[in-house]
Amino acid sequence: MPEKARRQAQRPLSRRPRVRHNVTAAIGTDICGGRFPPGTVLPRESDLCETYGVSRTVIRESLKVLETKGLVRGRPRVGTLVCDRADWNVLDAQILEWMGPDVLSAELLGSILEARRTVEPAAAFLAASRATAQEIADLERACDEMGEAEGDLETFTAADARFHETLLRASHNKVFHQLSSIIHAALSYALHASNRASAKRDEALDVHRDLVDALRLRDGVRAETCSRHILDLAARDLSALMGKADET
Repeated sequence: MPEKARRQAQRPLSRRPRVRHNVTAAIGTDICGGRFPPGTVLPRESDLCETYGVSRTVIRESLKVLETKGLVRGRPRVGTLVCDRADWNVLDAQILEWMGPDVLSAELLGSILEARRTVEPAAAFLAASRATAQEIADLERACDEMGEAEGDLETFTAADARFHETLLRASHNKVFHQLSSIIHAALSYALHASNRASAKRDEALDVHRDLVDALRLRDGVRAETCSRHILDLAARDLSALMGKADET
């Protein structure tokens, strides 16, 4: 068997994606996983073709996608440079997936929580005077689904994420409404992390129900207070999660 064919046969299947989507994911995972660290130049196109088992056209298309996500940028006469992590679009669902265990870093989860502390209490205050009866019903339904989830973390988190996205939309603030879609992936990861760390999800659920009650009574101050309480509980649970991670 020729040497090149032998190497290709021995290469793990995961390194030989045959469609652009999979190539993009493979290169993205390698970047996020540290195989190609920030500040380094990616291998030449011919080498990438060899590594991932695809044509130059597929490699070029994949690099264009990664550039839109802030992972790489082309430099004339230099090549394709891996961007600093600060430039990565960490609100992108694919990047969060490619980051793997790094998505649970204290820095990233802390940043998401800071953003939520800035936005959600204000959204809750506005929603108290602007939410429609249907939106309040949707929030209550999300609470019911959280309560019915019992020990099913995935179902609980999906309902939890839907609650917070609905709350942002119920503020009827155009920027907050857009944020509900933009931060969906990051919010879901953050909620999953805090819910997994929480030993008392009933406590958080009770505060979610209190917030819905405040909206129904059109009490903006109480709704804002409930939102801050929810975020305080999330901060407590994430702190516990990070503590466990440091011990391992």
